Amino acid sequence: MGRRDRRSNRSERRQSGKTSNEEIQFPGAMGWLQKNMKWFFVAGIVLLVASLGAPIFMSALGSDPDPQAVDKNASEATVTSSPTSSSVDTDVITRRYQSAPPLALTEGTEYQALITLQDGDQILIDLLSEESPIYVNNFVFLASNDFFNGLTFHRVIEGFVAQGGDPDGTGLGGPGYWLEEEWNDIYLDRAGLVSMAKSVYGVSGSQFFITLGPTPWLTGDFTVFGRVADGMDVVQKIQIREPGAGQPPAEVIESITIIEN
Repeated sequence: MGRRDRRSNRSERRQSGKTSNEEIQFPGAMGWLQKNMKWFFVAGIVLLVASLGAPIFMSALGSDPDPQAVDKNASEATVTSSPTSSSVDTDVITRRYQSAPPLALTEGTEYQALITLQDGDQILIDLLSEESPIYVNNFVFLASNDFFNGLTFHRVIEGFVAQGGDPDGTGLGGPGYWLEEEWNDIYLDRAGLVSMAKSVYGVSGSQFFITLGPTPWLTGDFTVFGRVADGMDVVQKIQIREPGAGQPPAEVIESITIIEN
């Protein structure tokens, strides 16, 4: 074999070796998957982050200074307030309803709510049915059906608000419906004002808060439907806490009794 032929053979072997180290390309659908595999990997990472980030986002929303309740699956309120479940046992408290209650306040009647805590301390609230009939009607309906009995003040921020009325105790629960938002011109300029909590999804059906100090920045976003008439010293003593593990025990609501005058 001549020198030229040997050089030619070495060149062919080098080219052949180079080709053997290159990535194998599959035909058809397999080839498409091969070329786009990195995008499947990226998509998987995004989905993983989203799945982990969702509860973190919801938790942050629940602990936002703007009091709220979140339930993505809750349907819009209808004209009835039938419970989603019932029981022969009258001691069972219904805490899930299909809709907000219809207006049933008696014209000319003044309403008060007496909150009794588990330790026996009491808070008397004047309910402002003329200024906020929707919120008062809803509060009267739930309290009259023992909805709040045994629930807690799950979020209490010093100098800001004491928030309760969540059947889950997490800041994310509710009665299964949202309230129609209403407005009045009562300024949130002092402690002892009562309003319904809100979230990005609307006005909570059951979570309410009592201000522990002036909160003027909430005016225009939150509507007052009650004022503490007696027991503000009790309100100020409610245990400071946030929902979640490692927190002090929450103050338990023994009952809320509606008084009609």
